[in-house]
Amino acid sequence: MASHSSAIKTITSIMSCLFCRIIKGEIPSFKIYETSKVYAFLDVNPLAEGHTLVIPKIHAAKLHEVPDDYLADILPATRKIALALGATPDDAFQYNILQNNGTLAHQVVQHVHFHVIPKPNDAEGLGISWPGKPTDFGALKKTHETLLKKMEGKL
Repeated sequence: MASHSSAIKTITSIMSCLFCRIIKGEIPSFKIYETSKVYAFLDVNPLAEGHTLVIPKIHAAKLHEVPDDYLADILPATRKIALALGATPDDAFQYNILQNNGTLAHQVVQHVHFHVIPKPNDAEGLGISWPGKPTDFGALKKTHETLLKKMEGKL
């Protein structure tokens, strides 16, 4: 059971959470889509025109804290946003889906959110530097075995 101080901290986080306040209508937003479990709105600091945030209507700081029934609504909502922004079978429209967990991972608002970021050209949208490391197949095999053991019974 959570301690009294951690319960107070959780309640305080929810009350002060920017996205929880947007969901409640306390802070205005440019709503694009809504279900009973998901809310989507335009990012006020967009990387490109149409940059949209898709959030669960439950307070959770990180993805692994979100209940499955809320997660089940997020991906279809994200897809609908991508289609509304211009995604077509001809692949002309390009975009990124981004979701960060924790401040080291560049999460600014501590409420789970998925960015749908159009990538119209090299200058706009998300820019990513992906400094890969050389492959160490021994280490990769060890990591694989460790994760398989941890995943037993969780699928």
